[in-house]
Amino acid sequence: MVSKWISRLALAAVLVIASPMALAQQMYVDVTNNTGFPIWHLYVSPASASDWEEDLLGASEVLENGRTKRITLTGYKSPRFDVRAVDSDGDSYTRMNVNVRESDVIFRLSDIDI
Repeated sequence: MVSKWISRLALAAVLVIASPMALAQQMYVDVTNNTGFPIWHLYVSPASASDWEEDLLGASEVLENGRTKRITLTGYKSPRFDVRAVDSDGDSYTRMNVNVRESDVIFRLSDIDI
């Protein structure tokens, strides 16, 4: 009787601990550069964020024209993200509220932020 109660208590504890982890999922988005220019900076932030997260290309990586980079998104609950690219001329391209479960991002020259 006591061992059955302890087993149920242990199972309940595991479920409580695992619940937040189950809500946060691993997702990804493929970002393709079709702007005609190298992309020097790439930012992906949750759509609910007020600021951009860190530059995913860092100081030494460049996303050349015609290339695609897969961005892994771990620990987020919502699949909605804002994506911004900045090219070698300093021009930016932004997509807001992208559902990464449904689509990837292709930046074209016509997508330039005005």
